[in-house]
Parts: sequence; structure tokens; C-alpha cells
Amino acid sequence: MTRERRPDPPPMVTNDVRVALAGTAAWAVALVVLLIIGPGEDDRWWLWVCVAGIVIGLFATWYVPRLQRGRARLEAERAASREAQS
Repeated sequence: MTRERRPDPPPMVTNDVRVALAGTAAWAVALVVLLIIGPGEDDRWWLWVCVAGIVIGLFATWYVPRLQRGRARLEAERAASREAQS
């Protein structure tokens, strides 16, 4: 019994920058909470985890639009190449 495979659904359109900003905001809130409650001597490394999360989130906010534009440009070039070959 082999059934014919259904076609793949189209890719979901998402706002990846908003996701990165939400994650960055969550790390910032965690950092503020830790600064308020004051971590113990053995738990100060959590402060740096929060700082790293904020830095990575800010980098993603900068990088993701450039990545998406590059991918769109590459796809447009591939589509134009296919049209030229037809």
C-alpha cells in the first residue's frame, strides 16, 4: 500500500527580528531580577549568562534581516536563471 505523498505546505512567514527582540527582553528582565535579588557568591555566573543572552539577541536583531535579504536575493537569482534557461 503506497500512498501518494501530499505536497509540502508553503513556508510559514514569521517575524524573526521580533522573536530575537523578545528573547533579548527576557534576558534583560532576568538580569534585572538577578541584580535586584543579588545572587549568592557561587551563583554570580548567572549574571554573565544573562549578559551573553542579551548580546547574542542584539546580534541576532542586527544579523537576521541581512540573512533574510541575502536568501531572498539568492532565490531571485535562481528564479531568473531558471527563467533564462526556459
